[in-house]
Amino acid sequence: MTSMRQPTRKGVLNAAAKVAAILPPTPLLRFEHDGRALWAKAECLQPMGAFKIRGAWHRLTALSDEEKARGVVAVSSGNHAQGVAWAARKLDIEATIVMPADAPRVKLERTRELGATVITYDRLTENREEIAKAIASENDAIYVHAFGDPWVIEGQGSAGVEIAAQMQAQAGRLPSRIIACCGGGGLSAGLSLACPDAAVIPVEPEGWDDICRSLETGEIQNVGSNPPPTACDALQTFATFPLNFAVLQKNCREWARVSEAEIRAAQRFAFANLRLVVEPGGAAALAAVLAGKIAVDDATAVMITGGNVDARSFAQVLGDTN
Repeated sequence: MTSMRQPTRKGVLNAAAKVAAILPPTPLLRFEHDGRALWAKAECLQPMGAFKIRGAWHRLTALSDEEKARGVVAVSSGNHAQGVAWAARKLDIEATIVMPADAPRVKLERTRELGATVITYDRLTENREEIAKAIASENDAIYVHAFGDPWVIEGQGSAGVEIAAQMQAQAGRLPSRIIACCGGGGLSAGLSLACPDAAVIPVEPEGWDDICRSLETGEIQNVGSNPPPTACDALQTFATFPLNFAVLQKNCREWARVSEAEIRAAQRFAFANLRLVVEPGGAAALAAVLAGKIAVDDATAVMITGGNVDARSFAQVLGDTN
């Protein structure tokens, strides 16, 4: 059924209504950089610490009673995992999450605390999709993909509906540019549908830039068999899906890559200036702005997408001046 359905703006608006019924809007925080007023969407303040709760809620609430009874399976390094686990617990659905063994401990622990069964795998030697699909097939469960699912895309786009309303109320205008951290492209695609008149700009870590290269070449690209290490566990996607790429290719005209040092600098900036604890992957969009890699104006929104970071790792980032 997922493969036959396309994400739509109507679906995004439906998702936004469903999310608004159970969660307050995350703050849109004004901050200044290089003489300009910008706006940070603090998705790190969601109940499970990331925007992924949006797509998970829209997807799981769209299941029939018969599908809910069969349970769900998902793959995630931690944020989609927690989003699915949170939604599943609220809807009384059994959830199994396939997670990389090297995922941050805080993400593994919180996913289990939310009641999901966690199955770990080796990120570089095992195929997570095959593992998850085998589990779903064996248990006749519903596979909830982290980004290549129309309901998930629409759910993530609900953040754009909030941004538009908040910026209209606070700045007297709609967003002209939305800069988004990007892994598989679910958030960027959803934002493009939510705010068709705004430029949506995906940002990826250097070396994990499959979407940047896909947009540059006009064909879906893979990061390859030996991508570099990155602290952005949430953005380690080997290749996007046709479902996402079709939306991105139609709507995205700009994109950017950021270095590990630029990401750490963004984490420190968010902590010092916005009072936010932000994980590496959640700081990628902000990193591109601070590094001057993307042009901005006074109606630019910057997605701060996640705050699930181990305390020790975050302390090291704050103490690092490089």
